[in-house]
Amino acid sequence: MSKTIAELLLKQDITDLVLFGGQPAFSVPIHVGRPNVGNRSRLLERINDTLDRLWLTNDGPYVLEFEKRIAKLAGVAHCVAMCNATIALEIAIRALGMNGEVILPSFTFVATAHALQWQGITPVFCDIDPQSHTIDPQQIEQLITPRTTGILAVNVWGNPCNIEALEEIATRRQLKLLFDSAHALGCSYKDRMIGGFGNAEVFSFHATKFLNTLEGGAVVTNDSTLAERVRLMRNFGFTNYDKVDSIGTNGKLNEFSAATGLTNLESMNDFIEINRQNYKQFARELADVEGITLVTYDDNEKCNYQYVVLEVDSNSTVVSRDQLMQVLHSENILARRYFYPGCHLMEPYRSSIPAPNLPETERLSDRVLSLPTGTSISAADIKTICGIIRMVVANGREVAGRIRPA
Repeated sequence: MSKTIAELLLKQDITDLVLFGGQPAFSVPIHVGRPNVGNRSRLLERINDTLDRLWLTNDGPYVLEFEKRIAKLAGVAHCVAMCNATIALEIAIRALGMNGEVILPSFTFVATAHALQWQGITPVFCDIDPQSHTIDPQQIEQLITPRTTGILAVNVWGNPCNIEALEEIATRRQLKLLFDSAHALGCSYKDRMIGGFGNAEVFSFHATKFLNTLEGGAVVTNDSTLAERVRLMRNFGFTNYDKVDSIGTNGKLNEFSAATGLTNLESMNDFIEINRQNYKQFARELADVEGITLVTYDDNEKCNYQYVVLEVDSNSTVVSRDQLMQVLHSENILARRYFYPGCHLMEPYRSSIPAPNLPETERLSDRVLSLPTGTSISAADIKTICGIIRMVVANGREVAGRIRPA
C-alpha cells in the first residue's frame, strides 16, 4: 500500500531521496499497467455460471456476447475474439495474404514485428512523425519495393495515425493496410471510432490494458469475407464438427476471459474517467517543469487516456531519461521506457537486416518514459510522483553526479 499523505509530504528535500540515503516514497512497487478490475461480485457470478454450464471455450455464450459488444463499441460489423493480440495480428496478417515485405514503424512493442517475422515476412522499418509518434506516411513511399504487400501501422498511446494518408497510399499502391490498435480501444479519429479503418484492426485486452480480459485480443473489420477467414484460422480451419477446409491454429478466447472482459466493459467509462483525471493532474503538476513534456491528446476526440507519457529533454533537465527512471525505480515507482530501443535494434532484426535510418525513432526512444496510472493510483500518489520528478529536475546536476553510468 502507499504511505499516508502525511508521510508522503515528508519527501521535501533532495536528501529524502533514496539516492541520497532516504527511504522509498512507496512501501511496495507501483507499476505501469496495473490491471483495472470491474465489479468483482458480477465477475464471480459469470465465472460460476460458466462452471455450472461446463462450457469453458469453443465460442461459448460469453465470448459471443463479448464480440458483439466490442464490435458495437468500435462501430464495425465483425469482431473475432482471440486468446491474445499477438495471435490476432498473426492471423490477420495471414488472412490478408501478406507476404514478402511489410512496412511498419520500429517504435512499437516488439510483438508487432514478431507477428510478421514469425511467418517469414520481412519487416521493413519506417521512421515516425516526431509529433504524433506514429508512422510517417511521407517516408513510406520510398520503402515500397516490388516485394511489398502491406502496411502495418500502429496507433501509439491511443493517438491515431494519419489514417487518411495511409489509406490513400495503400489504395493507390494496392497494398493491404492493417492497424495495430492495441492502445486505441475507445479512441476516435475524426469522430469515427478506431476499429473500422484499413482492411482490419487489432485490439489488445492484455492485463496491462485499461480494459482487459486477463489475456486477450481481437480482429475487427467491416469485411465479411475477411472476418470469416479469420474465424476459420482461429479454430484450426474447421468449417463443421469434423470438417477442416483450410489451415488454421488455436487462437480462441476462453469463457473466463470473456466474462472478465464483459464485466470490465460495464466499468469502462469509469476506468476512462479515472485515467482522464489522472492525466489532467499529471499535466497540472508537471506543467512548469523545464525539459519535461507530456504526450498530449486531442480533446475533440474520444480517448482512453490509459498512458501518461513523458518526453525528457536532457539538455534542459541535465538528468537523462534513464537517470530519472533510475531515481523513480529506487522510490518504487516502476516507470517504463516504451519502446526502447526500437525494434530495429532488437534481435533478430539488428543482425538480420541492414541498419535503417530512423533518427526520430532513436531520438524518441531515448526520451520517452511512461508513468503509472489507472484505478490503483490515487491523487496523493500522483502528487508524490510529480514532486519527485520536480525535485530531480530542480537538482539535476547533483542527481546526475550521484548516479553511476550504466
